[in-house]
Amino acid sequence: MSAPKPSAHSSDPIPDELAIDLDTTAALLVDFIRRETAKAGVARLVVGLSGGVDSATSAALAVRALGRKNVLCVYLPYRISSRESRRDALVVARGLGVPLATFEITPMIDAYFRRQRGASRLRRGNKMARERMSILYDLSARERALVLGTSNKTELLLGYGTIHGDMASAINPLGDLYKTQVRMLAIHLGVPPAIAWKTATADLWPGQSDEKDLGFRYADIDRLLVRLVDRRASCEEAVHAGFPVRMVARIGRLIEGSQFKRRQPLIAKLSPRTVGVDFRYPRDWGR
Repeated sequence: MSAPKPSAHSSDPIPDELAIDLDTTAALLVDFIRRETAKAGVARLVVGLSGGVDSATSAALAVRALGRKNVLCVYLPYRISSRESRRDALVVARGLGVPLATFEITPMIDAYFRRQRGASRLRRGNKMARERMSILYDLSARERALVLGTSNKTELLLGYGTIHGDMASAINPLGDLYKTQVRMLAIHLGVPPAIAWKTATADLWPGQSDEKDLGFRYADIDRLLVRLVDRRASCEEAVHAGFPVRMVARIGRLIEGSQFKRRQPLIAKLSPRTVGVDFRYPRDWGR
């Protein structure tokens, strides 16, 4: 395993509970991408590049799995998207040797909200995320490709994402890796450190950052999530282990309140075999 990397905020090493075997993890995820694209009958992938570590890591895995000629990276800016995001998306694409297609979402977003000037930043941000995914899925149809996901385990557990937006994908290689682990894997895959350890942001409005929204550092959130989710500790046990009461309470509420985002739409059961409940296609068993 590669040597522990310092966190995005300090020189402290990655906590032991978040350490992973990077060679094995990369190999498993590359194999996952190859197998699942083959099962779907395609050989190409579309990845939305935001300039952040998650999309950069997914793109790097895609290139390892299918080769640079079979990966289309797409940058989808809005008029207030930061120059740094565009720059970093270009750096990642060039480093991987893949083309970077750019599609502005400004005309579509502004047209929709022209008569809804009082719309909140949250509504606008969700609309942007869904517009981006709409374009990625259209491109996947054009390219006969799958949309590769970029949401990590931290985001999925906290519900920090948009349904049918950035949380949508055909397959997701990062969904069982916490944000801290994605950063480590990114470095291992050759993602520039400045991108791997940059402040995480959805770039939905100026000054927005994930950690400001969540109220805590990813490094601390991930340590708590390992205890609550992987080790199945109670909130009381987490507090006893030294995590602040306010933090444990907020993270617990986010996990519980976002369960609806982690499941398929609930279907009312009427027949003996209901889609998503007791009917699954054989490919789900690996046949």
